[in-house]
Amino acid sequence: MKTTAMFDQLPIDRDAAAVRRRVEALEHLLERTFTLPGINRQFGLDFLIGLVPVVGDAAAALMGTWLVWEARNLGMSKFQIARMMGNVGFDALIGLVPLVGDAADFFFRSNTRNLRIIRRHLDKHHPGTVTIAA
Repeated sequence: MKTTAMFDQLPIDRDAAAVRRRVEALEHLLERTFTLPGINRQFGLDFLIGLVPVVGDAAAALMGTWLVWEARNLGMSKFQIARMMGNVGFDALIGLVPLVGDAADFFFRSNTRNLRIIRRHLDKHHPGTVTIAA
């Protein structure tokens, strides 16, 4: 039973504020971690991982699907979940096309779109989680 005790200590809160922090952190990692000098355009791991053919796009899609999983656990509507999966699916499918997919990862930002959907839900149903950006 050591394995169970180890997992009991993981700090994975299910309250809305903790979910907001996790999804915002993942979106930042996937979409806005680095800045391209000269044009000041931000990009993240989604773009970098997407440069690796097939495997990179699959890994990026799995990480994007985690945002959808968090949304599902929040009790978001089936329409919202389907819209979010559509964003991830479009990003994954277009990512399979060489060069075009890389450009799409740079400009489409499915994770940012999905975070926007989650934030709207949280702002409406869990207003105590709203943070004011400085």
